[in-house]
Amino acid sequence: MMGEDRKDELRVTDKRRIYLDREGTDRVNEDVEAPNLKPKYVEELEARTQAAEKQVHEVQGRFEQLRQQLQRETDETRQRLNRSADERAANEKAKFIADFLPVLDDLHRAINAVSENAPREAMLEGIRSIANRIESALTNAGVEPVDAVGETFDPELHEAVDTGNADPEMDGKVISEYSRGFRMGDRLLRPARVKVGRAAEQARTAPQE
Repeated sequence: MMGEDRKDELRVTDKRRIYLDREGTDRVNEDVEAPNLKPKYVEELEARTQAAEKQVHEVQGRFEQLRQQLQRETDETRQRLNRSADERAANEKAKFIADFLPVLDDLHRAINAVSENAPREAMLEGIRSIANRIESALTNAGVEPVDAVGETFDPELHEAVDTGNADPEMDGKVISEYSRGFRMGDRLLRPARVKVGRAAEQARTAPQE
C-alpha cells in the first residue's frame, strides 16, 4: 500500500535554476518573467511623453543654434556699420581739410603782400578772398550763419553782450552783431554775440494811435 501511495503522488518539477554568484550566494533565475502590470494606454502615454520631450529638446537645440547665428550676424553687421561710419567720417574730414588748403595758400600770399608793402587795396582783396573761401568751405560742410541783426533776441541762438537805445520797433531786437554765430542743422555750434535794443520807458509805454 505504501508503495502504491508513493506512485500516485504528484510530482512537481521546479523549473527555477539555482546558481551561485561570485560570493557563493544561491540565486534563483526565474524562467518566466514577471508580468507587466501597466495598462496598454499607460504605456502609450509614456511613449508619447518621451517622444514629446525628445522633440522639445530638438527644438531648444535648434533655437539655440539660430540665436547664436543671429548674434554673430548682428555683431558682424554692427562692425560693418562702424567701419562704414568711420570711413565716412574720415572722408568728410579729409574733404573739409582739402577745402581749407586754398585758404592757407591765400594766407601765405597775404603775408607776403604785407611783407612786400603791397598796395592797401590789393591786401584787402586778398583778405576778402580768404574770408570767401572760408565761408565756402563751411557751407560745403553744412555750416550756416545764425541770423542776428534785425531779429528778435533769442537766448537759444544769441548771446547778449550789451544793450543799446533803440526805437520802439527795435525794442528786444538785435541792433548789432559783435561776432557771428553758426549752426549745423539743428545743432548750434556757436551763438551770435550781439547788442540788444532797448527803447526808452516812455517810448515803450506810449499809447498807439
